[in-house]
Amino acid sequence: PIPVLTVQTTPYEDQRPTGGGGLRRPTGLFESQRNYLPNFVQSLLSSVDLRDRQGCTMVVGSDGRYFSKTAIEIVVQMAAAN
Repeated sequence: PIPVLTVQTTPYEDQRPTGGGGLRRPTGLFESQRNYLPNFVQSLLSSVDLRDRQGCTMVVGSDGRYFSKTAIEIVVQMAAAN
């Protein structure tokens, strides 16, 4: 079994939706702000009803540079935990 870790965190003010661009921020922000990416991913997962999440597909886009591998690992782990 995979251990599930519950992390207490608070939202970041700049993670509010801003048009159709999604969450576009400098890579350094994701790396320097504690739980910045997990907060955003969990908010997306929580916005979809659990019954609708089961069996669906999540697509992660990236240009493949910098923080991509780590970010994708975090998204996959959180999706599995949810």
